Amino acid sequence: MTQPTFEHSLPSVNIDSDQSDQRNQSMPLSKAELLALFTMQSDATLSHTDQAQETVESSVAEQRLALYHEQHERTRLLYLAPASTRPTYLVQTLKTQFAEYQQYKLAQQLDKRGLLDVAALERLWQQLHVVDDIIADIVRHMPAQKPAGWQLTAQDGHNPLRIATIGKLRHPRPISDQASLNSYVLGHFGVSSFTYDRAYYIGHVIGYLFSCYFCAHLSISYGVTALGDNVVEGYDYASLETPYMVRLLQGLDGYCKKRVYQLAVICARLSVYASDKRIEKMLIAEVNDFDKKLQQQHLDVLLLQGMMPESNDSTPLF
Repeated sequence: MTQPTFEHSLPSVNIDSDQSDQRNQSMPLSKAELLALFTMQSDATLSHTDQAQETVESSVAEQRLALYHEQHERTRLLYLAPASTRPTYLVQTLKTQFAEYQQYKLAQQLDKRGLLDVAALERLWQQLHVVDDIIADIVRHMPAQKPAGWQLTAQDGHNPLRIATIGKLRHPRPISDQASLNSYVLGHFGVSSFTYDRAYYIGHVIGYLFSCYFCAHLSISYGVTALGDNVVEGYDYASLETPYMVRLLQGLDGYCKKRVYQLAVICARLSVYASDKRIEKMLIAEVNDFDKKLQQQHLDVLLLQGMMPESNDSTPLF
């Protein structure tokens, strides 16, 4: 991961000169301190009730702005840290807090019939460090550009990307910041959140491309529109219409697009959405755990004999 590109991949946070000078004069963060920025604390996960209460106390806009500043500053400190203090393969260290990994472990526990391709999935989780390798390669190749904002709406108002939720949700399945693999990945290219039925993303076009590839690989219906100028006040971004979005994508070379696609496919295979589909197959398997045609034949024989199905009483029915 290289330092120069980062400043172009994320919006700058407005900090007054006194705070900026104080930060510049402070000692750089240690490896443990950098890791702590990405690690969820035990009390960091808010219940849906807690989130609803917090929404009353402060507006959704204020929460979103505070989250974006926190996301930006965390990633900025990571990228500007010297190689000696930057955590190695951070994603592998964090995986146990990701919703995707937790859902995979649940599916693994439920798989009594061997329906999961456990070996392939386990291998992918064990090789999760490749995510950091691909991100580093993308950052080296992505062109500098001003951060732009988009809104992404997926089918039925769900949050398939599992990015951090703010405020009211149409489907109450809240997720905290850095509680998913996708939120970790998107954090390298911008800032994001999910409210009610749509995702908000501000950053490099790489993040937009990743989201599209991710949804397309899972056959998730989605729509993308430009984020309006006044949706996130106090945060610097461009609101670009479709023609300008096309130009941004045209500015990416083929190699960069391929790497983003590889990253999206890995995350899609490990996603909560994919795990949910695997668990649904287990549900169907439990329903169909015997030969229905044979059972129907057995039932017909019993009925012809005038007997209750599976009854030990041989007395005919009258």
